[in-house]
Amino acid sequence: MSKDEYGVLLYYKFASIPDLNSLFSFYHSNCNSLGLLGRVRLSPNGVNVTVGGLLSALEKHIEAVKSNSLFQGTDFKLASSHHPLNDKVAVECGFTSLSIRVVKELVTFSSYPLLNPPEVSNAGRHLSAAEFHSVLQSAGKLMKNGSPTDDKQLVLLDARNLYETRIGKFHAPSVETLDPVIRQYSDLPSWIDDNSELLRGKHVLMYCTGGIRCEMASAYIRSKGAGFENVFQLYGGIQRYLEQFPDGGFFRGKNFVFDHRISVGSSDTSIMGACLICGSSYDNYSSRCRCTYCRILVLVCDSCQIKSDAYVCELCQKHRMDFGSIPFVEDGELATVLDKNDLKTVCSDSKISSQLPSRNGNAAPRKLRILCLHGFRQNASSFKGRSASLAKKLKSIAELVFIDAPHELPFIYQSCTEAKNSCAPPSGQHAPPPENCKRKYAWLVASDFGGKVEADWKIANQPFDPLQYQGQTDGFDVSLAYLKKMFSEQGPFDGILGFSQGAAMAALLCAQGDKLKGEIDLRFVILCSGFVLPLADFGQKPINCPSLHVFGSDPGKDRQITSHTSRYLASRFEDGCSVIIEHEFGHIIPTRSPYMDNIKDFLRRFL
Repeated sequence: MSKDEYGVLLYYKFASIPDLNSLFSFYHSNCNSLGLLGRVRLSPNGVNVTVGGLLSALEKHIEAVKSNSLFQGTDFKLASSHHPLNDKVAVECGFTSLSIRVVKELVTFSSYPLLNPPEVSNAGRHLSAAEFHSVLQSAGKLMKNGSPTDDKQLVLLDARNLYETRIGKFHAPSVETLDPVIRQYSDLPSWIDDNSELLRGKHVLMYCTGGIRCEMASAYIRSKGAGFENVFQLYGGIQRYLEQFPDGGFFRGKNFVFDHRISVGSSDTSIMGACLICGSSYDNYSSRCRCTYCRILVLVCDSCQIKSDAYVCELCQKHRMDFGSIPFVEDGELATVLDKNDLKTVCSDSKISSQLPSRNGNAAPRKLRILCLHGFRQNASSFKGRSASLAKKLKSIAELVFIDAPHELPFIYQSCTEAKNSCAPPSGQHAPPPENCKRKYAWLVASDFGGKVEADWKIANQPFDPLQYQGQTDGFDVSLAYLKKMFSEQGPFDGILGFSQGAAMAALLCAQGDKLKGEIDLRFVILCSGFVLPLADFGQKPINCPSLHVFGSDPGKDRQITSHTSRYLASRFEDGCSVIIEHEFGHIIPTRSPYMDNIKDFLRRFL
């Protein structure tokens, strides 16, 4: 390999990190000085790195990392590579910038709290590529140190996602390969729980792309106790195996990778994947086609891309009854044709997962937990009262949790000279004592808000301005810290329902992307009478989060937030990420049919 060539470096290390700030500074300084781009994830328990640059720069980076004793024994996977095929691939794979973040987990193993979270120290025994190959080759012969002894007891378990296993997987004669067929890694614990009898008493050989996902998954299997002790994992993953066996060995097809290379094959050019539409052999993800519904990557050949841009993955086809009338592929053709309006539906390959399993046998399925953010000059109590009908009609599938915003507002009223229908107390009378009134709160406030709330009523300094929300742009950091605390203390929550300013706040959270990962994880948002604020926190990139937008139609009866304002907010989400419900009412959340049915349909996709 020429040192002037472009390359990609992958490595991870589970270790106790004594000083995250120091390690963050090292990566920031070293990677920037060497011109490296990609992803660096740091946690108290280790690091996970995927970066690209000149091979000479990557080698210097490896030497610098090795000088830290924390990284002793780290497997650095360095490979020459072409530059990203196009801008879309570069952006999706994170190779347009350097992203260094501190996270709680190096890989998100579960989307919900586990009763017995796995300890990586209990992970399965590592098998080198040669040992892994030998076990599959002999499939029945003894190997030292408690290795598989009977091919009837041996199973292969693929710890990867469906879009990865479509284009390549291990295949060994007389050895069963278990493919969980999952959208995302965080769905794997549920699959293991539901299929534990397939693993009990077996010698389980696990594999994934580079090894890190097997660390947590193998530990989770072993944590189940007796009958689950014999778990082994391919050290270095498929990547190291293909380096050892360039003809592919027992691996068929291509290895999907999470960088701009997209996939890596062997000298065996056979194609395992197939076009979703016509069924022809195809395994090229460079076009980045995605399922209209769940946004998982799908394989669509060049010819079929010309015919249609609406696709439904195998999993959504299988569960199409849960999505209403979803078109499905039958005999190589779409059974029904999607209308463009039908494409406005939920997305995000990292958000939608299969239903969380009941851990109590026949117990009722888990409800969605939704955090509710009220509007400006409201409070949790008033919003809960106004949403009582909504909560009642959703009680079988969702629990609504209401909280006050952190910014307390003063008691104010309009003067008679400024407002014909004054809120001021009549002449000779006094306003009710503040202690008899419910305090009002806000998520965002005007720049002249002092933060100190007086004990009594005061007159408004100007007439009511229906566009006042446009100037309420301060206080986001305080509200963000407050919501992080709420998620930590009262969470987890599946999603957020925001009304008016609460919807604007929820949209701001979505716009943060991965910045809040591990602190505020959202599977969806419901934005009612929402709007976009002129804040840098909204960013310029389209927002990738499943969203339901509910607002009044034209001509609007919502005198506070116009329909085009809410429609513009919906447009800030990625194509296919938003469902829109327009109603003929004012500044409310409608609960009559058909609007209520549409809201329920949206939420059922996350059960």
